[in-house]
Amino acid sequence: MKYRSILLFGPPGVGKGTQGKILGTVPNFFHFACGDAFRSLTVESELGRAFLDYSGRGELVPDEYTVRLWQVTIAGHEKLGDFVPDRDTLVLDGLPRNRNQAEILNDMLDVQSVFSLVCADREKLVQRLQRRALSDNRLDDANVEVIHRRLDTYELETKPVLEFYGDDLVHLIDATQSPAKVLLDVLNVVTRL
Repeated sequence: MKYRSILLFGPPGVGKGTQGKILGTVPNFFHFACGDAFRSLTVESELGRAFLDYSGRGELVPDEYTVRLWQVTIAGHEKLGDFVPDRDTLVLDGLPRNRNQAEILNDMLDVQSVFSLVCADREKLVQRLQRRALSDNRLDDANVEVIHRRLDTYELETKPVLEFYGDDLVHLIDATQSPAKVLLDVLNVVTRL
């Protein structure tokens, strides 16, 4: 069975998590944020150590760990009844992060739409991430050098994944608008699905 899905794309700090959390409160939508799943791991676990090691350098966690974490977490939510694949649309935030992950997940996801949240002002993203580091105690957002490396990694590895899904599925959304306006733009597409 393929999971009916919509994907949220964009560089760190663009508002994927904000939009995903809001969409996840709508009946029949289930939000999964890959970064939140990794941050919830303990350093005692193999996945937790891998996340801390890679994210501390501003690098992507290797595909095998990322896909395994996603599979284990989604299976757990299915068992708990939080996510019912026959009923719910999966809102993925931060996954897939590169073309290889997109290819691996292609057999598992029925992607309905891809939202690319766009912000051309890099310094605005850096400021958002630094504020988030303070307000949410996100250590991976505290170091400016690491932030720039994460933004570069998005441009080099993640943004090209949009080509994998093609123009028919990808919708560009101006992320410099208010969160409510961004949500309205997303919902205008979602309601047509």
